[in-house]
Amino acid sequence: MEIKMFTEYLRLERRSSEHTVKSYETDLLQFRDFICGNSKSISCSEYFTDRNVRMWMMNLKENGLSSRSINRKLSSLKAFANYLKKVGKMDRNPMAKISSQKTSKRLPEFVAENDMNKMTTEDFYPEGFAGKRDEFMVELFYATGMRLSELINIKHLDFMPAERQVKVFGKRSKERICPLNDYIINRYNEYLEQKKEQGFDVSSQAWLLVTDRGEKLYDKFVYRKITHYLGEVTSIDKKSPHVLRHTFATQMLNNGADLNSIKELLGHASLSATQVYTHNTFEKLKTVYKQAHPRA
Repeated sequence: MEIKMFTEYLRLERRSSEHTVKSYETDLLQFRDFICGNSKSISCSEYFTDRNVRMWMMNLKENGLSSRSINRKLSSLKAFANYLKKVGKMDRNPMAKISSQKTSKRLPEFVAENDMNKMTTEDFYPEGFAGKRDEFMVELFYATGMRLSELINIKHLDFMPAERQVKVFGKRSKERICPLNDYIINRYNEYLEQKKEQGFDVSSQAWLLVTDRGEKLYDKFVYRKITHYLGEVTSIDKKSPHVLRHTFATQMLNNGADLNSIKELLGHASLSATQVYTHNTFEKLKTVYKQAHPRA
């Protein structure tokens, strides 16, 4: 019951994305089931203890889960504990003495500029509606750095080619405007023409990007498409919509954009979240240094 109340709180009050809510719910149910087994009627105050959390962490570690993944699950428990204390369901915070796992700093992976250019070659995408939709989708990620949840929730009225901008709704429904370039506007016009030929809804309140059946996009559909196309041009380990977000930020920084501007374009709440991209830029500088300096 408490978990259900918490997920509703996330949806209605925190305005968290459905992806975030599902992740939290999955983590909390896994923890509860590990401690309680089939006894679903046990209250949180009984099973949610620091001892049980440490026991679960040990089990996750023994089963090969990475420290980074364990920390993500701990974040879910911490958010849940804060909620329970806030609504008076628990007197003390069982997560107060739980420390996160140590992790090595992982730089964001990104696609090289020349690899992204391979995706603009003729016949890279299939013909017809699906091909124009996929090209527009990939290029929209690359042109704006928006998140997956932001892309699938864009409506026609939000995309404004005449003003050269698109309105997106980020985390906690925070609105921001992303500028558009000529290339993405041209891809939009080609896609729109194909969408009209399919007889799909192009009214102001209709979803901008849709499936082959004209329905709203969903996470797995977009992941599958992006993974496929990135796999055609790059050998990096991780291939996902978020990699295109990293690519946008890294290449903007490499080409002279200041960090504060990138922060605003990405919709980050603080500059610290954006500063991770400076590490990629420094790695590039080190490579140039080694190649150019006579004593390197």
